[in-house]
Amino acid sequence: MEEVILDQEMKMEAAFEALLNRFSKTRTGRANASALNEIRIDYYGAVTPIKQLCNISIPEPRLIVVQPWDKSSLTAIEKAILASNIGVTPENDGNVVRLPFQPLTEETRRDIVKQVKKLAEDSKVEIRNIRRDGNEVLKKMQKDSEITEDDQKRGLKEIQDLTDKWIEKISAATASKEKEIMEV
Repeated sequence: MEEVILDQEMKMEAAFEALLNRFSKTRTGRANASALNEIRIDYYGAVTPIKQLCNISIPEPRLIVVQPWDKSSLTAIEKAILASNIGVTPENDGNVVRLPFQPLTEETRRDIVKQVKKLAEDSKVEIRNIRRDGNEVLKKMQKDSEITEDDQKRGLKEIQDLTDKWIEKISAATASKEKEIMEV
């Protein structure tokens, strides 16, 4: 029974981490280096993550500066950023690529908050599905006489407590992200 509960907790934690990862990619009107995490550049025939080819800095709240170690890769970096659709037009000055983030309008902020809330709700549904799967395993174990009815009830309660804990964490993370987006 304990391994079932532990398995459920690991799955719930993974769902929460996936949500945080999706949140980190959500535009907030501020420069965030994690917006570049998924960008890959064709560098001498090898597809390479952008972080392995350059220094990424944020000198101002609305500006990311990408400084490649090899200046010949500047145009490839610029093309990859344009193709990535992160909502920023790169500016190449021959030495670095600047990514100026425009301030978001109120309407855009509200749309982004709606997207964040949808991501959070999807994660809550995922947590509940994990709970349902765990509950079914415990009920089957009790039916097959692997655990007692008291163990089953205790296990169901522990899984419900885990579910409540992770849903609360999702709500807190969502509120924090919403506040960050609506901040001007």
